[in-house]
Order: sequence, then structure tokens, then C-alpha cells
Amino acid sequence: MGCTIIGCGKQLPALDVPNEELTKLVDTSDEWISTRTGILSRRVCVGEGNVDLAEGAARQALGWADGGYSERKIAPEDIDLIIYSTITPDEVVPTCAAVLRRRLGLVNAAAFDMNAACSGFIYGLTIAETMMSASAPGAAGAAGRNLIHRALVVGGERLTRIVDWNDRNTCVLFGDGAGAAVVEWDERKPGILAWYIKNDDDDSNALTCPSAYDAPQPFTPEGIDADALQQADPGTAPIDAELDVMERVAAGAPRQALYMNGQKVFKFATSVMPAAIEEVLRRANLTIDDVQFIVPHQANLRIIKYAAKRMGLPLERFQVSIAHRGNSSSACIPMTLCDAYESGNIHPGDKVVLVGFGGGFTSGAVLYEA
Repeated sequence: MGCTIIGCGKQLPALDVPNEELTKLVDTSDEWISTRTGILSRRVCVGEGNVDLAEGAARQALGWADGGYSERKIAPEDIDLIIYSTITPDEVVPTCAAVLRRRLGLVNAAAFDMNAACSGFIYGLTIAETMMSASAPGAAGAAGRNLIHRALVVGGERLTRIVDWNDRNTCVLFGDGAGAAVVEWDERKPGILAWYIKNDDDDSNALTCPSAYDAPQPFTPEGIDADALQQADPGTAPIDAELDVMERVAAGAPRQALYMNGQKVFKFATSVMPAAIEEVLRRANLTIDDVQFIVPHQANLRIIKYAAKRMGLPLERFQVSIAHRGNSSSACIPMTLCDAYESGNIHPGDKVVLVGFGGGFTSGAVLYEA
């Protein structure tokens, strides 16, 4: 018995921006970007919101729209939970999950957002599986819990609105998109066999993005001062100091923008991706030879190639979808999973590993039987 994936979908913005177009903004070239990252173009939202993309992906996963993969059509009232991973919500309140619930008419679903950066979909699946198993028939204390029989797990991002388009080292990497999966508790199928999540401290602030709250604050250490409404919020200073962004912000760079030390992130990623795969297999008492397919986070083609080489696997055992997407954070894995189903790379009974890594530093993997 277990938490099984019965549907997945994806939605991309309409605008496709090839590498050559970025030369209008920064000193770069198609060759420089493609050889270092494997990215040829990326999708960018113009007029589309995060939840707009997520709605399209969810409709496919639920079997309501063409595209994606779905075992059957799911009635709106049969979804009990929505977990929405994002670092770029359209709004703070209501949550993206709540807006998506309203749009889709998922009247019985509890809904919340979460943030584990690019590992968000992995973390979301583990939360769904844990809540399902805790409320399953026969589980200790299950009678006192809400029954979670089906869940919609979403990864949706508009990363391009927190990109500094004057920074050629980061702006070439990111894109927008959304992916979704429907998971169901099935007493007859094994579903998720094991999961693994981990955090490592980003001691050198290799990947950061401060918030940019801009509501004026009429307070000083002495109390209310109407003149303080014209001054910068002093509460941002200690945060900017801790994240090591003070000099960049003081120099005029946008405060709410992704800052990344590419070499340090690359070193972290190439270490944790194979380690996460190995650990989730160990927890299931399996080996890499038992796995038919791997769906990795799409941050850089070189990272995927490195992991394949380290594990002695051909690249064909990995779903690679980065060329015309770029890195879309928590949307990467569910969109890439959808690609794998649409391409016929995942078959019933296959053992599949989903693996991710991201800011925080977060990492993790999910092993499931299709």
C-alpha cells in the first residue's frame, strides 16, 4: 500500500526567449550559455501569473485537459489536499494554493503554500505521503485525523521577476513554468517506496534572495515618528548583512533578486545529487540497478551529466528537459516528470527516482513505483 502518482501535468508561458535575445541585455552569447548550461531558450511570463500556470498544469494532472498524463479523470470534490511549492507567489494572502483551490472548485481540499526552493516538489511529495500514511485506515490515531486520500502537489514559479537582468551570471539561467501531480493512497500498490530530505547550511550565502517589503513604517526605537514614513525600513539592514547583500543593494542592484555564486552552487549540487539518490535507495533496500529511470532537477546539464558519470549510468536513464526551459526552481521536477510520462520513458511497474537540490541548501529524493 502506498502513495501513488496517478497524474501529472505542466504549463509554460507563451513567450520563448532564445539565448541570442539576451545579448540585447548583457554581454553574453548563445555559445557561452549553451556550452556552460545546456540551455538554448527559456519561457518567460508576460501577463501570466504563477497560479495561471499552475491551473493549466493541474487541469492536465486531474484529467480535465489535454496533455500531461492521467490515469483517469478526478472529480473536484475528491481532492483532499493541495500543497503548492513556490518561492515566487503571486501574493502573500491568500496563498497560491488557496487561489488555485477556488479556481478549480476543489471544495474539500485543505490548501497551503510551502518553500523549499528548487527541492520544493520533493518536499511537497514527502509531506503528502506522510499525511496520507498517517490518516490511512489502520494507522495509529488515524480515526482522529482528516482523511487524506488524494492530494494535488504543485510546483509553480515566476523566477524571471526576481532575476537581475543586468547580472549575466544569473539572468541566463532561469525561466518560468508550473508542474503538478495528483497522488492517491492505494492499498493495492506500493507507490512511494522511500523518501529522503536534507538541509545543509549555506554558510557562504552562495544562493540568496531577500524580500522587498515596501510598506512605510512609522516607527523608531523611541516609538511612533511620522517622519519615519519617509525613511528606509531599518529592519532590512541586519537581514541584508546576514545574507551578505548590503554592498550590492547599496550599489543600486535590486534588493529582491537572486544572487548566486555559481561555482559554490555547482559544487554543492554535484555532491548532493548522487548522495540523495544513493540514500533513498539505501532506505528502500534497493540498488541503482533496480531503478529504471531518474527525473532530476534541471539546473544545469553539466550537473546531470556529472551525476550520471559518477553513478556509472548512461545519460539516457535521466530525463533531460533543460534545453528550452532553463531552471524554473520547484516547477522543474514536476514538469520534467510530465515530460517523462509523455515521452513514454516511464512504464507501469518501473521504479523511478525524483531528485532535487536548491537554496537553503536543500536536497532530497523520492523513490516510487509507477
